[in-house]
This record gives sequence, C-alpha cells and structure tokens, in this order.
Amino acid sequence: MKNMCYMAMAFAALLFLGCTQESGNSLTPSGNPSDLVPDNELVTADFKESDKIFANPERGFYKHYDFLSSSASPLSVSALKAARVENNITLFYTGHYLTEFVKSDISDKFLNLVRTNMQALRDAGAKCVLRFAYTNSQSKKPYDAEPKWVARHIEQLKPILQEYSDVILCFQSGFIGVWGEGYYTDNFFFNPQTPEDHKLRKEVVDAMLDAIPADRQVALRTPMFKRNMYATSYTDTLTLATAYDGSAKARICAFNDCFGASADDYGTFIGKDTREYWRKETRYTLMGGETCGLSDYCKCKQSIKDCEDFHWTYMNSGYNADVLNRWTSDGCMDEVKRRLGYRLSLVNVATSKASAGENLRVKFNMKNSGFAAPANPRHIELVLVDGKGDKTVYEFKDVDVRYWFANETVTVDKVIALPKDASGDCTLYLNLPDPKETLHDNPLFSIRLANDGVWNEKTGYNKMAEFKL
Repeated sequence: MKNMCYMAMAFAALLFLGCTQESGNSLTPSGNPSDLVPDNELVTADFKESDKIFANPERGFYKHYDFLSSSASPLSVSALKAARVENNITLFYTGHYLTEFVKSDISDKFLNLVRTNMQALRDAGAKCVLRFAYTNSQSKKPYDAEPKWVARHIEQLKPILQEYSDVILCFQSGFIGVWGEGYYTDNFFFNPQTPEDHKLRKEVVDAMLDAIPADRQVALRTPMFKRNMYATSYTDTLTLATAYDGSAKARICAFNDCFGASADDYGTFIGKDTREYWRKETRYTLMGGETCGLSDYCKCKQSIKDCEDFHWTYMNSGYNADVLNRWTSDGCMDEVKRRLGYRLSLVNVATSKASAGENLRVKFNMKNSGFAAPANPRHIELVLVDGKGDKTVYEFKDVDVRYWFANETVTVDKVIALPKDASGDCTLYLNLPDPKETLHDNPLFSIRLANDGVWNEKTGYNKMAEFKL
C-alpha cells in the first residue's frame, strides 16, 4: 500500500509542518529553513532550460469551435485528444450561439449540448475559453437579446458553469453584440462613453461573475469597458495587495480580438493611458484573443514585445492566417508557441543530507520565461517516492504560483519530514496539479517544466532530486 501524507503549510502561522503515517505530530521546525541546514551545506544540482515545444494546461494556442444551433455536433473527445498530440493544443474556444432563444428560454437540448461539450473537455484533459452570443454576422439581426432575456439565459447556464468551472480557463463577456464582442448591439447602448451608458452592460458582467466561482475570471473586450463599468481610473490598477482578492475588479480580465491590427488595434485602445492600464492589469489577470489582419504592428519584433507587455496567455491558432503565416516565415512562431502563458523551468535544486525520520531541507529556484504567470489557482506539492514505491505528498498552501511572474525567478525554500520507514533509492518530485478535485489526479492537468529529463507523463510529476536512505 502506498502511504499518502499531506503536509499543509498554514499561511498565517508560517510554520513548516510535517506528518507521517506513524504520527500526526509535527516533525519539522518553525522558522527559517536555513536554521536547520545552512546554505553552504546543501547539495546543489543545476538544471538547463529546454527549448522544446510541448503541451501544458491553461496556456497556448487554442482551436476554435462554434456551435450555431441546438443541432450542432458536440465536441469530440478523440478530436480534442488528437489536438494535444498533434499540435500541443490543450485549449479550445467554444462559442455557443443562442440565436434560437432571443425571446425565449434556452432549450434543454441546447443546455445539454453545452454540458456535453464541458464533459468532453474534462474527459480529454483540456479546458476552454468560453463565450456566448446571439449572432455571428453583422448581416444577421437581432445582434443580441433584451437585457431581461440575457439575465435569464445566464441564470439557466449558471448550474452548468458551476459544475464545470474546472475546465473553464476564462469566461469571455459575450452576450452583447455581434460575436459577443460588445460593439454592434440592438439592446445595450451602442458606443457607450460614460458609466451610465454602461449600466446595462455592467448588469450582464455582474451576472456572469456570479455565475462562475470566485477563482474564475470574466474577460472584457476593451480597457474602457472595465473603467466605465467599475468606476476605475486608468491609474487605479491592480497591485500585489489587491490581486486575487475575489473582488469584481480582481476578477475582470481582458481579451483582444484584433491583436496587432493597427495603432489602436481597431478601437481596442484609446490613447497611451489605456495601453498602460492593460499592461499593468494583465500582470495579475488573463489576456488572450486573436490576431486580426496584416499591418506594421504585427511584425515579429513588435508582436513579441506586445505579448510580453500585455502578458498574453492564449491565442487563436486559426485566425488570422496571414498574420500567423508571417510569424512563421519571419521566424518568431516557435517563440510564441513556447512563451504564450507561463513557461516554468528549474534553475537549480538544493537539498540537505538527511536520514529516514529526519527533516530534509529543499530549496529550489524556478524561472518563468513565458509571457505571463499561471492564471488560475494551482497546488504545489513535493512528492517523495522511496525504494519500496511508497509515496509521501507534501502540499504547500502558502505558495501561490500566480505570483510566479514572467521574466522572473522565484525561490521556494521548505523543510519536509522524511517518513521513518522510508528506505532505498528515493526520488523527490515537484507536482503542480490542478486544485480542483475532479482534475487533481489527472496528469494531463499538471504543469510540465521546461527542463529535459524531468517530466513523467504517467504521473504528471517533475523529477527534482535523487538520494539514498
């Protein structure tokens, strides 16, 4: 039998706590890990970052799917799995069009389609960028439903969104305007300028925030929308102190469906203030979308800079083909593939010498060479597997990977209690699983580090160190 032991790190107490199957008492000291073993007595192994392109959850290029009616074919689990294997795609845009229900409840058949799609994502080890709208063409009216019907539709969708929030990367605002982008509209004040003009739109966004758990974000199409709906100024941006505090402000992210199209990305921005606002906000919130058309603003050098500045996590793999082909021919496509979202790699791992039943200090440096930090909550666990195959898991709740920012290196320094009966050749792994109970044990939802020779695809663990007890 494999021994499972979880070490919870109490954030408020800042204690290093350990447990074994034999005893629930703490075997590790409180305070600084260097008090146990000084740095100069640690054994350090250096790691090299790989340039491989590989699949990871909640980041990267996505494949686009639209569902135009209740009779649309649902997502295929086999097709989703094939996208991972063939193109390293783990994200899928799912655009659901409620054209049939502009003046009525959503039918059970359509709701079941949404539910089936969500289950397919879960079964395939994938997640979605989710959006709902009422039309996909400027020539097809009405562009949206009356506010009362939008509110009713969100109410109908809420149970599904709650049940399957685990496979939602983010919830794009949708519902208003053609494609759900919030521009052409019949019912929500075209070209709004003031907070009062945005009142009905804010009611929709508030309902969307309520429909999903507090650890998920709603994406708005322009920085002006967030400013006017939530009475913020362009200098009043999220900070370390306010990020992820559960407020509407902290949960509203961004999407840009005209990336690199023009000086203002076809109306996405109005002046430098709006760009600076998104640049600062997206350090703590999601950013993604698609390219729009060729211009001088989507050449490789500028595109990489904009992805860095605005912390891009996800992007459409199929549109705009001209822009994507330019990136390929000009030589930056592989860099975009590698760096969308997070790209975590070990710099080094240092461990102390210890025997079974003693405390082991583990200190490692982690580099993020991606464009962004991981967007959603995630567990961080050290996993010890001894020579008998017995497994001990140590979870650290005081470490939040959402603060592992792009182009930074973080240090994690912990002490763990080795089991008294551990013996033989031991391996220490790092596991960064999805915290949702439905996904935690599925290795497809664990983060793979960008180091050669560390990843175990069967477990989702990354090998850090080996030693004998």
